[in-house]
Amino acid sequence: MARPKVALPAAESLLALADEEGRLAVRVTPGAKTEGLEIGAGHILAKVRAKPEDGKANEAVRALLAAALRLAPSRLILLRGMTSREKLFRILP
Repeated sequence: MARPKVALPAAESLLALADEEGRLAVRVTPGAKTEGLEIGAGHILAKVRAKPEDGKANEAVRALLAAALRLAPSRLILLRGMTSREKLFRILP
């Protein structure tokens, strides 16, 4: 059975949520049945299949954000929230 397509918002919509320093607030749901990004009240809602073990969910969120923003994952740095559902990423120039 093929995996369904991942729901990703437009890059412009995500960039509009970044502050002047290029930081994005993300709320994560690890272990979800489907993967995707949604835009909520001033932050991004990320659903990933990966479990919150050994940073796997963090890397999955980074990969989703990078795909939506059309950036290399190395240009996204996790500033805060390694073990929390509330994360703060910074987009490097």
